[in-house]
Amino acid sequence: MNTLTDTELAGFSKLMFGAAGITLAASKKALVSGRLGRRLQLLGCASFTEYLGHLQRNAHERQQAIDLLTTNETYFFREPRHFGFLAEQIIPKVEPGRTFRVWSAACSSGEEPYSVAMVLAERLGQRPWEILASDISTRVLEQARLGVYPIERAEKIPLPHLKSFCLKGTGAQEGRFAIQEALRGRVTFRSINLNAPLPEIGQFDLIFLRNVMIYFNTETKRQVCMRLVQALRPGGHLCIGHSESLNGLDSSLRMVQPAVYRKDDEGVRA
Repeated sequence: MNTLTDTELAGFSKLMFGAAGITLAASKKALVSGRLGRRLQLLGCASFTEYLGHLQRNAHERQQAIDLLTTNETYFFREPRHFGFLAEQIIPKVEPGRTFRVWSAACSSGEEPYSVAMVLAERLGQRPWEILASDISTRVLEQARLGVYPIERAEKIPLPHLKSFCLKGTGAQEGRFAIQEALRGRVTFRSINLNAPLPEIGQFDLIFLRNVMIYFNTETKRQVCMRLVQALRPGGHLCIGHSESLNGLDSSLRMVQPAVYRKDDEGVRA
């Protein structure tokens, strides 16, 4: 088995920082080696250095490596206080007739946007709402669009939501469950790199970007935060991970409870 050297780790770190603003610390050496080792075998590369060279020449394989090195840990209704805040504090103030827009900005395999969709479907019903879900990893986006998960992933879904919005698999799909087709149709999935200028996606009432900025350095956080603020409507909210903070990054966001920030009604200040 090939051993990943510090120099090779630095090469992958440079690749990930350039592509996604993610820094791979020395503590990630085992993760990088484990996730990329099989690609070396499949491609017949004799070393991680040879594989790095291959990534410079092959855009498809470079995306494969980015997919594999992107951390995608997630589950339904993760950090449930955010969903309580959405249901109890945000939705009751939604203007009738205006489309309520949510962006799940690092959606991984879809558990987060589908959790949001269940809350919106329950609380807003037929009133207009939509969800954009994005990730840099094309691999997890493919999984998310399918909306099919192992049955054990349903553990955190509240029982009323599970009964209303999920279908238990039978036959060949036994041991799995699917998100109801009507609910899946309310979520649009796109590949978006937060470390680059955003495409034309409009503005949102609520943005989720949770447990992602812990992988960014301060300047990358500042740049990402600036893009998120521009994508928030005045009075809109941003939810980040409970282990994260926006201290010192943008004065137009005000913390309203731990890990929940509100954009000033005046908009972004100069």
